Amino acid sequence: MVSKSYTNLLDMSGEDVFDFQQPFRSLPRFVTSPSITSNPDWDTSNDDDSVGPASCCVRKIIVSNFLPLNCTKDEATGQWSFSMDGNQLLVQLKDGFPMESEVVYVGSLKAEVDPGEQDQLSHKLFREYKCIPTFLPADLQQQFYHGFCKQQLWPLFHYMLPICLDKGELFDRSLFQAYVRANKIFGDKVMEAINSDDDCVWVHDYHLMLLPTFLRKKLHRIKIGFFLHSPFPSSEIYRTLPVRDEILKSLLNADLIGFQTFDYARHFLSCCSRLLGLNYESKRGHIGIEYFGRTVSLKILAVGVHVSRLESVLRLPSTISKVQEIEQRYKGKMVMLGVDDMDIFKGISLKLLGLEFLLERTPKLRGKVVLVQIINPARSTGKDVEEAINEAVSVAERINIKYGSADYKPVILIDYPIPSYEKIAYYAASDCCIVNAVRDGMNLIPYEYTVCRQGNEEIDKLRGVDKSSHHTSTLIVSEFVGCSPSLSGAFRVNPWSIEDVADALYKAMDLTQSERKLRHDKHYRYVKTHDVAYWARSFAQDLERACKDHYSRRCWTTGFGLNFRVIALSPGFRRLSLEHFVSSYKKTNRRLIFMDYDGTLVPQSSVNKVPSAELISILTSLCNDPKNCVFIVSGRDRTTLSEWFTSCDKLGIAAEHGYFIRWNKEGEWKTSSSAQDCEWKNIAEPIMEVYKETTDGSSIETKESGLVWHYQDADHDFGSCQAKELVSHLERVLANEPVVVKRGHQIVEVKPQGVSKGMVVDTVIRTLINNENAPDFLMCIGNDRSDEDMFESINEAVSRSVFPTAPDVFACSVGQKASKAKYYVDGCSEVIRLLKGVTAITPRREVINQSQVTFRDILEVVS
Repeated sequence: MVSKSYTNLLDMSGEDVFDFQQPFRSLPRFVTSPSITSNPDWDTSNDDDSVGPASCCVRKIIVSNFLPLNCTKDEATGQWSFSMDGNQLLVQLKDGFPMESEVVYVGSLKAEVDPGEQDQLSHKLFREYKCIPTFLPADLQQQFYHGFCKQQLWPLFHYMLPICLDKGELFDRSLFQAYVRANKIFGDKVMEAINSDDDCVWVHDYHLMLLPTFLRKKLHRIKIGFFLHSPFPSSEIYRTLPVRDEILKSLLNADLIGFQTFDYARHFLSCCSRLLGLNYESKRGHIGIEYFGRTVSLKILAVGVHVSRLESVLRLPSTISKVQEIEQRYKGKMVMLGVDDMDIFKGISLKLLGLEFLLERTPKLRGKVVLVQIINPARSTGKDVEEAINEAVSVAERINIKYGSADYKPVILIDYPIPSYEKIAYYAASDCCIVNAVRDGMNLIPYEYTVCRQGNEEIDKLRGVDKSSHHTSTLIVSEFVGCSPSLSGAFRVNPWSIEDVADALYKAMDLTQSERKLRHDKHYRYVKTHDVAYWARSFAQDLERACKDHYSRRCWTTGFGLNFRVIALSPGFRRLSLEHFVSSYKKTNRRLIFMDYDGTLVPQSSVNKVPSAELISILTSLCNDPKNCVFIVSGRDRTTLSEWFTSCDKLGIAAEHGYFIRWNKEGEWKTSSSAQDCEWKNIAEPIMEVYKETTDGSSIETKESGLVWHYQDADHDFGSCQAKELVSHLERVLANEPVVVKRGHQIVEVKPQGVSKGMVVDTVIRTLINNENAPDFLMCIGNDRSDEDMFESINEAVSRSVFPTAPDVFACSVGQKASKAKYYVDGCSEVIRLLKGVTAITPRREVINQSQVTFRDILEVVS
């Protein structure tokens, strides 16, 4: 139970922050009961020596808001009775796992349990059903589930914004804190079920979107999958959520995130791009988001149904008898079926209005069509649900009065609970099924209907046809339902258009028998092959694929509370310590230092890019040391750089990514390549102007060596789209020109061939070696893609052994990310701290004989 001493969200969500500088190995952790766990055997050894997963029983841990259990309590005896609910998706998905898999469920009970009974029930449920209950306190359950989940997340994910202030739907920070506390309790319970960090945890639905963060904080190599059963809204809707970033970042702590449709995945990707600035791409059919060295994979696959279970219920004598009864009752009529939960998004009233419009404009159908609407109990309460019920009843009564008679009712409203076999019977007996939700995620009604319409020998015999007879079915499905894309033979409708719904109803009635058969066969093949076992098996396989690199990367953790994240990088990539850097600096005599400017010496986000007095002082001190050769290597123009660093007499500058270079203030600017014809600018610039005019927020930077189109201030998605098109356009028209077209971070650049920061490194190193003054200390630091060319050049020079003696090399990236550098620092402030650390080392003032030549003398000769 969460301590009442938590007074704010940060305190609560930031506790138990582990130091993962030395990553864990697999955790040999065995559980005998959900309330008793052994102490984990932490391994603090280096990750270079880490081994593969421990050879213990691998579990599939299924986490959901509620356990798939039926539970009742005998009030007289106080005894609890439990049974697994075979109709629950979470039970059925076990069929997709290997037989030897051990499946453990974590979730809440749909009943309140006295604290004195909780331990006893925990032992019982784990022993008999492999279930671990969470036992949320009643007040927390109310705030978490009925509060934040049902009043704020669920409406928002279904595109309903809290517009009216008097409805109490505005964001409530206390409800979100309850959501965080509940997710943390779930995380603690999941930890009790974990044998090793090779176990798989599969989290279900929007109730537990913060759970990946709490699990990742404890075990950063655990395999975490998340599947969202509801829609994911467009970024315009999702961005209205005040805790939007916290939820996105928590989801990205999973390894695999699943969605019903590409639309939902596309919206999620758009949110990650617009809100977090993350990039994504598709590799060999799999979509991945790059997130601090980790690739978070996306899975797009609609949930399936348990076909054999439906077929077994269909064979029951009670079901067959009920099918016969329904067909006899509505003999000679076209039976339309609707099965929906009672909530405001299922479009029940719109469906009824569509039928009313059909009967109004097509009198010949009166008396020939019946809509049977089964209404499942509402999952939530509130004024909106009551209004939806009253509206549906009112419309149904109006239609029956207007178009019905003593022996005929166009609408049959079944708004009371019916047994599952009776619902199956209605599926089997109905000519058409209509799902008219205005917004819905996981809706399995069309799949269930299709399976039941396939029937069986007993039902065929009852109907007086042989088993080789053709089976038929017709589906009308809303465009806004998650299963819609997979049902290509259905009539897709806009539920908001009454005319569209009426037209679909008419077309469904007007289909020929052969058309009904073709549509049914197409749907049945899909549903049969994409059942719930296929869905579970496919998700589990993709989760394994997404986690295959867990043991080949070194991991660090950073961030507090819900901003926690794991950074995964190659084993050789480590933080550059000041002590190590200074130690090497002290003992070397010929030091060569390359530094990027923007994002390295000044923050990328800084509005004022002019170097500070402190930075000028540091660079001056570095350059005044006769053992040092210091270069600023930047994409900026030479005029700007010359003005900024005019007081640094001995500073080398490479401008425009090395197109211009000088060794010190007194030296002449040299062009890295022979003077080239710039006629190509007359071709490229007008094209860039067109893209600038059509992309609001973009601009063109004109350099002596090239042209740059910037779009950092444009809409992220539109700018990326335009950049891709611009690159293609320029490459086409400049194919015969001596230039390259490159796409960088929110830029598209055209520059002469052979110009790069890597070329600057090659030129300087080669010059020093030719003058027999090869450096014994080499530092290169930068933050973006262009700086990777410098790292690559240094790595190649070292690997080719071009140096007489191997120098101490410090290729360093600013920020923890995938890089060709061997070291990293956290930001610009740490770069300054490193430089200040070495400038504090005062060069010894020694008398130098005239016969001696310093490193500085060589540099002056070179210049």
